[in-house]
Amino acid sequence: MCRFTTLDEMESLPQEVTTPRLTLRRWQPTDAHGMHDAVQASIEHLRPWMAWIAFEPLTVEARRDLIIGWGKEQDAGGDGVLGVFLDETPIGGCGLHRRRGPGALEIGYWIHAHHTGNGYATELARGLTSAALAIDTIDRVEIHHDKANHISGRVPRRLGYRLTAEVADEIVAPAETGVSCIWQVTGAEWASVADD
Repeated sequence: MCRFTTLDEMESLPQEVTTPRLTLRRWQPTDAHGMHDAVQASIEHLRPWMAWIAFEPLTVEARRDLIIGWGKEQDAGGDGVLGVFLDETPIGGCGLHRRRGPGALEIGYWIHAHHTGNGYATELARGLTSAALAIDTIDRVEIHHDKANHISGRVPRRLGYRLTAEVADEIVAPAETGVSCIWQVTGAEWASVADD
């Protein structure tokens, strides 16, 4: 069970999604220190799979600027980048990305190194999938990961997504193989999974 809020119930990406244990919400400039601490503690954990880690370390001020930029992008109809909070403490990040064309959103996520293995990625992806498919213009949600990233691949599998393709992709992080696994769920499929 999850709850979500948007500025415009039919078109906007969610501002906040609440799952049983987590709050996924837009990062605020005041979160910059907490985000900084979570990323710094997780750099080596994330380095094999996350291309953006190559730009680390960032300053707290640079993170504040990123947060402001993400907010402006979402307000202008772009991607939604959210923090993952456990009892008000940031333990990761996630997003709904528009890069898969009309009618689709892609979910991305990362979890703080000290909080992995607790099912948080699956929980947040479940909440984001429900929120995304509640938007009138969205008919499918995708999760992409490198074929070697078996841990990330468990998330869509657990949620009932279908593996629709394995495609050649640019290698952008050290552990990647250059084969991207594409998982997908439609609104109708999600409705039947949610009823189970």
